[in-house]
Amino acid sequence: MIPGQCFLFEECLPERLRRLGLIHVDRIQTHANTTVMLSLNRRTLRLHRGYAFAPDEVLRAIVQFLDPRIPRGSRRQAEREFLRFPVSAYVAPRERPRIERARQGDVALLNRLTELHRALNVRYFGGTLRDIPIRLSGRMKSRLGELAANWDTGEAREIGISRRHVLRHDWSEVEHTLLHEMVHQWQAEAGLRVDHGASFRTKAREVGIVPAAKRKVVVPPGVRQAAG
Repeated sequence: MIPGQCFLFEECLPERLRRLGLIHVDRIQTHANTTVMLSLNRRTLRLHRGYAFAPDEVLRAIVQFLDPRIPRGSRRQAEREFLRFPVSAYVAPRERPRIERARQGDVALLNRLTELHRALNVRYFGGTLRDIPIRLSGRMKSRLGELAANWDTGEAREIGISRRHVLRHDWSEVEHTLLHEMVHQWQAEAGLRVDHGASFRTKAREVGIVPAAKRKVVVPPGVRQAAG
C-alpha cells in the first residue's frame, strides 16, 4: 500500500478514524458479527467492517462516542447516529463467519450444557424460556459467552460458550456464564433491548449473578443479541 493512500475501504478505515480524531486506541480490528457493532477492550477497538463504507459523519460519531471527554448526552446522540448506518448491507456473504467443526468430546459437553440450561430455566425462570441450541466456540478469546439472535425478528437463535472456558475453568464458573446469557435470552423473549442496562442488572441480581459487564458493548436498536 502506498503511504498516505489506500485502495480498499477496509484498509482505509483506521486511517480515517484517526484523521477524524480517534485517540487512546492502539489497535483496530474489524469483523462481520452483526450482533456487536462496536466494542472497546482496553486499547483495542473492534467494530463491524461495514463501517468502512460509512461517510465521515458516521465515523465522526463513533469517535465522539469513544471519547470520554464528550458529555453523556452528546455521546448518546453520537451512538444513535452511527447505529443508524446499515452496516449489514455492505458485508458480502463471503465475509460471514465460518461454521466451526465439532471436536472430540463436544457432544458430551453440549449435552451437559443443554441439561444445565433446562435446570437453570426451571430454577430461575419458571421454565418459561424456550429450549435454544448451544454452541461451543474455539474463537472466543476475551469473551466467555454470547447470545446470537435473528437480526430482523429479534428471536434468540443460539447461545455460544467459549470452549476454552468450559475446558479450563471450574464448572460453577461455566454455570455462571450460561446463566448470564440466559438473562440475555430472557431479555430477547420479553421484547426488551438486549444489553447490560437496567433490565439486565435487575434480572441478574434476581438470579444471583454479577450484573456488571466486563467491556463496552454496543448493539443496534432492535437487535436482541449481546456478548456476555
